[in-house]
Parts: sequence; structure tokens; C-alpha cells
Amino acid sequence: MNAATAKSIADLAPVNMAQTIFGVWDYIIMVATMVSSISIGLYFRFSGGKQKTNDEYLLADRNMSIFPVAVSLMASFMSAITLLGLSAENYYFGMQFAVINFAYGIATPIASRLYLPVFFGLQKTSTYEYLELRFGPQIRMIASLTYTLQMILYNGIVLYAPAIVLESVTGLDRLISILVVGLACTFYSTLGGMKAVLFTDLLQSLLMFGAVFSVVIFASVQLGGLDQIFIKAQEGGRLDFTNFSINPTERHTWWSLIIGGCITYLSLYAVNHTQVQRLLTVSTLERSQQCLWWSWPVLSVLSIMTCISGLSMYAVYKDCDPLASKSINAPDQLMPYYVVDVMKSVPGLAGLFVAGIFSASLSTISASCNALAAVTLSDYVSRWCRINPSYLPWLTKLAACGFGLVFLALAFLAEHFGGVLQASLTIFGAVGGPLFGLFTLGMFTTYANERGVSVALISGMAVTLWISCGGPRPFPVKLPVSVEGCPMNVSSLVIPPSQPTDYFYMYRISYMWTSPIGFVWVLVVGTVISLLWKQQQPWQKAGLSHPNPALFTPPLANRLRAKYDKKSSVQCELLNSKE
Repeated sequence: MNAATAKSIADLAPVNMAQTIFGVWDYIIMVATMVSSISIGLYFRFSGGKQKTNDEYLLADRNMSIFPVAVSLMASFMSAITLLGLSAENYYFGMQFAVINFAYGIATPIASRLYLPVFFGLQKTSTYEYLELRFGPQIRMIASLTYTLQMILYNGIVLYAPAIVLESVTGLDRLISILVVGLACTFYSTLGGMKAVLFTDLLQSLLMFGAVFSVVIFASVQLGGLDQIFIKAQEGGRLDFTNFSINPTERHTWWSLIIGGCITYLSLYAVNHTQVQRLLTVSTLERSQQCLWWSWPVLSVLSIMTCISGLSMYAVYKDCDPLASKSINAPDQLMPYYVVDVMKSVPGLAGLFVAGIFSASLSTISASCNALAAVTLSDYVSRWCRINPSYLPWLTKLAACGFGLVFLALAFLAEHFGGVLQASLTIFGAVGGPLFGLFTLGMFTTYANERGVSVALISGMAVTLWISCGGPRPFPVKLPVSVEGCPMNVSSLVIPPSQPTDYFYMYRISYMWTSPIGFVWVLVVGTVISLLWKQQQPWQKAGLSHPNPALFTPPLANRLRAKYDKKSSVQCELLNSKE
């Protein structure tokens, strides 16, 4: 999820769609989804080790198979907001965004070979424990609190946004939707721990694929073939992949999608605690790397199919755009509107769609409950309090349940704070780049110190938040739409686009460059301050002559080992010669 859809999600409100279209099969699918998820949680609560240890509860005893972990990596951050926003993106701006999947392919070996071995070698419960080992306790606390705030705000919105979808499709009150989905998710993730989260992610991912595929297949049948989707998309200018501009103010270009996509992917899949925790649930580094490799095609298939679903809806509404005709009032309502408008004639399809959308939310929220519980116990409770080890599993479950209830409370409050919605999504997108820069400085250099990286991280997040939240900023220019084929006489208000020069340059920069800017800022500022403002490193404070090579990326770690081994052998030879 990125800041591009923040405005439309913030403005999301129910529209006058057809109500109570759910039939018996639709309700059966929805109930079966919730019951299946809860059953998985109950099964893992009363099977195996019965979640009696934190190692099982948070890391699934480190013996998970590859496939469920790979699918869970995709499901954890492919939220309902992403599915709704991505389909609307391709409808109104074209399929250029699909280029980002190449960036995922480029970034996957970087994450698996350069970052993952460090975390896997240390085997720490919290990713942020690494920062204390490498720099010190201060930066660990800053980064951990940033992550906690980021995830709490984001997950409240992840729960709120699809509730509006269900309300618009079925007429079911959004508060009831939030309560049912939020409590179900909190229940199974609290009881079943990481194993329940991973296997429910597998089920929910199938439903996410089912929801997206149902839109594409139904549109293909409606239009007379899959090829008609691409023919009409080509006629509407939605298949233009030729933007190679290096101008950073252009919304999507090959450069912004490849570079920005790489940094965004790495900020999530290389150093984000939610993902790293999943990668530690398997037994060996090689299996963990395979999980990461297999997650890439799973993510790309869902991403590309969601892009095609946007083109499918464009092909259907080519001559009567729902937003221009006032049938909807936000782009992210496009997919649920299509379900209500077209797919309701087939029993069960509307239920499959809504189950898929809510599955996307369930997977994200359950992952966050478990991950935040791990961070809370490792970074806060265990540091500040002396806890009897026998109490830790219960406290972890209590923390997971508590975060689920916090997400519920935020979702209930979200409709009253539109500005907070946009701010929370912006924060999620803006802190990733600086945090990735922080871990990169730690793993790729020996000179970076706690003082330098602390100043770099705080200033870097300030810069990216300023770029993301500052204004006024120009609205992105959509591709042309038509209302000529609407059944009633509909007039579309055309607002002349403002000139880009009317706005401050930094507010015109594409959101895809926000993470790279934060990443580079932290690298540069952290390097300069660390070199100019010297500080003792943790290993020097401990009286050691050199750092632990396990704290560094494999290429640097190998060089350090060779250097220190050579120095030790030379010292041994000198001692022997003196004797």
C-alpha cells in the first residue's frame, strides 16, 4: 500500500448502490470464510505444543514448510486497500504500474542474499534487537516505536475500508462488519499463534485470488472474450508502457517504478519485522530464502491479475464511467460497484468477492497482531520489567489480543477522522525508506554509529513526511473517460488541469520517489554525522577489538572474518617466534 490511494480511501463513503443483493450462497461463502478461519485458530490452539511457548506462538517452532510461508509473505501486505486501489489505478491511469513487478524480481535476490542471512543468523524474536547489537539501545527504541505506531494506524484503516465495501454491496451496517471481522481475526490469531496466521493466510489468499479472477472472468464472458479487454484498453490508451522519462514529477515511469519499487519492496521484505518474523519460521537459511523466492511469483500473479481486473472494468464501462456519471464518488468504490452492477446475477459471486476483500484485511491484521505482540514483549516488556518466563506466553497472547482490540477501536473511530485516515496511510509509506536506510547502514558499514543514524533516521522521516503530507499539490491527471453511453443524460464536469509550475517542486515529485529519497537521505546524513561525530561502538564499549561479523551482510562479514583471522594468525606467529 502506498500514499497514492490515501486521498481516495480518506474520502471513501457509501454511495447509493443496489442494496441487500446477497443471496443464500453469498452468505454461505461469507460465513464459511469466518468459520474456517476461526476453526484453524482453534485447531492450532489444541494441537501440537498447544501454543505453550513463545517459540511456537511467535515463530511456529521454526519448522514450517515453504509454501504457506511464501504465500503468507504476499498476503501480509496485500491488503484490501491495495486490491481496491490497484484495480482503480489501472482503470484511470493505465497499466504502466504493472512494471513494478520487475522491481520485485530485482529486489528479491538482494533481500535473500544480503539482508536475510543476518537476521536468520542472529535468530532474534524482534528485528529491532539487531539495532541494539549493532548501534545501541536508543536507536532500537526509536525504530521499534516508529514501527509500532505505523502498524497500529495502518491496521485500523485496513479494517475500516473494506467494511464500507461490504456496506455498499450488502447493506450490512459497517459497524457490524468491523465488529464481526475484527473479533474473528483477533480470536483466531490470539489462540492459534503464528501457525494459525500462516494457514489462514493460505486460505484467505485463495479467496483473494478468487475475488480478482471472478472479476476478470466475468468481464471476459460479458465482453465476448479475454482479448476484448485488451483491445478496448488499447483503444482507451490504457496499455502504454513507453514512459521512460527521468522527470521525477511524472507519476509513473519505468525509472520511478523500478527504483521506487525496489526500495519499497526491500523496506517491506528485507527489514520489516512483520515479514522477517515469517522468514524465521522455517528451519534453515536455504528454506527461508526459498520462501522469499516463491513469494515473488505469488505476489506478481496477484498484482498483475488485479491490474487486469482494472482493465476489465474499464472495458465494460468504457462509454459510461461510474465516477464521471456520479454512480460512485471515489475511485476505490469501482470494484464493489462492478460487483453490484453486473455480477449480482450469478449466485455466490458477490459473496466470493466480499470474502476475498475481507480475506485481504484478515491476513494483514492477523499478521500485525502477532508481529506487534513479538515486538512488545521483546522491545518493551522484557526490557523494562523482570517477568517470570512462565508468564511470557500468556503476556504475548494478551498483547496480540490487545492490539486486535486497538485495531477495532481505531476502525470504529475512523469514519469521524478523515484527515487521520490519509495521514495514517501516508505515515506507512513515508517511514519505510528511512528505516531501510538505517538497517543498510548497520549491515554494510562498520563506521556508522548510533548518534549518526539516530539523527539521520529522525530527519529522514521528517523529510519524507513533509514531502508526502505537504501541500497544496497537483491532482494526478487521469486518462480520458466517457459518459456518452450512459442510459440517462449525464453531463461530466471537466476541470482544466492546473499547470505544474503553480506548485512547489517537492510537492510535485511522484510518490514513488518518497521511499528512495528517505533511503538516500539516511545513508548520506548517517554517514556524514558518523564520520564527523565519533562515538564508541557497542563492541568497543564491551572491550572488544573488532565487531562481530554476524552483524554484517555476508560479503562484508566474509571480509571481516578474513581480516581478523589473518591478524590472529600473524599474532600467533609472532608469539611463537618470541618463544
